[in-house]
Amino acid sequence: MSHSAVRYLVAGGLAFLVDVGILALLRQVLDWPLWLATGIAFLLSFFFTYSIQRYFSFESSAAHGVALIKYAALVGFNTIAVVIIVTLINPTPLGWLGGKIVATALSTVWNYFAYRYWVFADTRPSKKD
Repeated sequence: MSHSAVRYLVAGGLAFLVDVGILALLRQVLDWPLWLATGIAFLLSFFFTYSIQRYFSFESSAAHGVALIKYAALVGFNTIAVVIIVTLINPTPLGWLGGKIVATALSTVWNYFAYRYWVFADTRPSKKD
């Protein structure tokens, strides 16, 4: 898996399973309100997703602190977007899980470009021999 897009999709699939598993636990088992369960599940998967995308998908050597701040800002945006999308789709036949899938598909596209060109972009000058 040499291309970052392929690694990104594999890592994203694993992150999605972690996120949906937490969401199902909070919503179906613990009976939390959908908006709260969706937001908390998304935030709890934060560190797993950050790590797997940074080290596996993009093999980033960007400054860790700067990348983490950018990633956190993107997660803030994504959290709001996911909660809105899942909440809007929940009353339809797709339900909350369908909403989560739609939200994930949309955010997968915009996040790839944000990760590659902003969050994990190495801004340090390259060393040339």
